[in-house]
Amino acid sequence: MDNSNYPSNYSDNQPVQQQPSNNLKNVVIGVLAFGFLGSLGYAIASNSKSTQTIQTQQTQIAKVSDEKSDVQKNFDASLARLDSMSGINNGLRSKLTASNKEIEKRKTEIRSILNKKNATAAELSKAKGLIEELNTNITNMEAQVAKLTQDNQSLTQDKVALTADKEKLTSDLTTTTTAKEDLEKKVDVASTLNASNISITPIDVKKNGKEKMTSTAKRVNKLLITFDVNNRIAQSGSTDVYVVVTGPDGKPVTMQMKDSSMSTGTTFTTREDGDKPYTAKLAVDLETNKTKNVQFAFTPGNFQQGNYTIQIYQNGFKIGEGTRELKKGGLFS
Repeated sequence: MDNSNYPSNYSDNQPVQQQPSNNLKNVVIGVLAFGFLGSLGYAIASNSKSTQTIQTQQTQIAKVSDEKSDVQKNFDASLARLDSMSGINNGLRSKLTASNKEIEKRKTEIRSILNKKNATAAELSKAKGLIEELNTNITNMEAQVAKLTQDNQSLTQDKVALTADKEKLTSDLTTTTTAKEDLEKKVDVASTLNASNISITPIDVKKNGKEKMTSTAKRVNKLLITFDVNNRIAQSGSTDVYVVVTGPDGKPVTMQMKDSSMSTGTTFTTREDGDKPYTAKLAVDLETNKTKNVQFAFTPGNFQQGNYTIQIYQNGFKIGEGTRELKKGGLFS
């Protein structure tokens, strides 16, 4: 019968004495577990934060890249607008020097930013502003080109009109000049003198100075030639009249003149026969619509038997002609 107040089996109570050691172990394990879990949580949190930072950076990089791409597209569009004006002529281009300088300045600044591999958002923002200024410059330039082109077209039209007017005036002037020349020719021809009442008188001049008309060749030592000239429209003034005397042998007769109003020479120009030798050139004073009598005498020496032909020229035209025969004469003539 077990009525003892002590434990009957001491060995059964032995674990009760080892309980504090187990508790300490559990505490250590718990602390270690908590530390591990804390470290793990911190690592997870740090990793999450790093991932978030990387994602943020990637987002920013993508955003900057997109902005740079947009800036490049806008810049390309601006350059395309400039290229569309590349066909303007040098005359217009020279008038846009100031605008060209501003545009080239903007283009250089924009390219400088876009050529950077790591352009910042601030630099890209500046590039956007520069592109806006560039587009404003281009718009102003387009307006200038349009105005200058319109002005040039107006000038071209005016030039065409002026050229047409000039051609018409030239044509009219040519027509007028031709008509004037034709009229002058007609007036010139119409103002040529008319010779009439041509008289050829053979004269025998005696030793005592007395003169006697004769038709015997061997007695003739002077020919007196007289004629009248007139024209209704000829202007008053002096004109030259040429007299050609041709002997019976068909050769022109030359002589020496004593009258100062007459002269001898070689040839003069006719309108139909070219150059002709002349016997005498006479300066004749005219009055409009009045008849002028002309006379002169010449003594070539011995006269031959036969016909002497007298031709009178003025203004290149033959205006009169006469013939006088000198005879051989009789035994006692």
